[in-house]
Amino acid sequence: MYALIDCNNFYASCERAFNPKLVGKPIAILSNNDGCVISRSNEAKLHVPMGAVAFKYKEVFKAHKIKVFSSNYPLYGDMSNRVMRILATYTPDIEVYSIDEAFLQFKGYENWDLEQYGLEIIDSVKQLTQIPISIGIAPTKALSKVANKIAKKFAERTSGVYVLDTEDKIKKALKWTKIEDVWGIGRAISKRLKVIKVNTALDFIQLPDDYVRKEFSVVGLRLKHELEGKVRLQLEQPEHKKNIATTRSFASTVTDIDILKERVSTFASSCAEKLRQQKSCCNTLMVFVRTNKFAKNQSQYGRNISLKLPYASQSDITISKYALKALHLIYKEGFHYKKAGVILMDIVPEHAIQQNLFFNENPKHFSLMKAMDKINKRLGHKKLKLAQQ
Repeated sequence: MYALIDCNNFYASCERAFNPKLVGKPIAILSNNDGCVISRSNEAKLHVPMGAVAFKYKEVFKAHKIKVFSSNYPLYGDMSNRVMRILATYTPDIEVYSIDEAFLQFKGYENWDLEQYGLEIIDSVKQLTQIPISIGIAPTKALSKVANKIAKKFAERTSGVYVLDTEDKIKKALKWTKIEDVWGIGRAISKRLKVIKVNTALDFIQLPDDYVRKEFSVVGLRLKHELEGKVRLQLEQPEHKKNIATTRSFASTVTDIDILKERVSTFASSCAEKLRQQKSCCNTLMVFVRTNKFAKNQSQYGRNISLKLPYASQSDITISKYALKALHLIYKEGFHYKKAGVILMDIVPEHAIQQNLFFNENPKHFSLMKAMDKINKRLGHKKLKLAQQ
């Protein structure tokens, strides 16, 4: 059986977790530069649609006393990591699907009461993070998506957990699910299906396999089989990345090189942590800086530079050191910088490092980074940092 875990109104729930006074009150979270609404509490959904342009809804926010917040992605990322770590304690088979969703697979749980198990997961996540979640459990990933929608739609009746464990329940759920709400069916495909009177997920699985494969490719056929209860989509394990990047636009322009150094050092450390997570090292890094191309009244400048490391590394200390060296080579005074980033390249597995006869990394770095990661995992994201950060 598969479970889809979905954090309810995730960004809004994160704000509530750190400010309990907001519980029960309407909340809206805005996108970058406060452009549009990207998350709403249930109370705010009554008055504000998803994607609403913020400045057009100022009067609505005021009239209904909706608390509006700028997005805080570091907070949301940290809370997401906490939730995923809790979920991983309930089964070793987990696929983090997005910042607020994860698939779990329950192998060897045939004799378990999965509904009760789901309620235990909800209680644990709520107690440890204050984030409410919904859980859909079914024989396939596609059906778990359907089950999750039911769990969330009828939360009072399901208590946040719904299990599709019989043919009758699956058939009823598919009949209830509109074709445009099926996972993997986009707007264009749903329009094509409605032309041939396919209005629900149940209608879709009654189409002949040959027709679905011809009209909607093997991907559509795979989805049809998933909705029929046949496993076609396994949990995806993260592949080793060939390049790792951390880049950010600044809230306001930066002219002070010390601030840029702090940012670049932080980006470098973030990249190094990702390297260690996939048990890799890098041989080359690139650093870039850019001014704001939309600020026509300001002088424009942008440059990047790549540096070959003297030895393959996954150490915050080494990678930050050379990232700062690269920054000094491309930094120019007098410009208003809006964006910077660090990109790691020439990545190799940590067990396949080419040793250098004269220059190799201090072996203490490996143990130090391992200790730092362990402490940060226990105490919270990046409690322990380099002094430069």
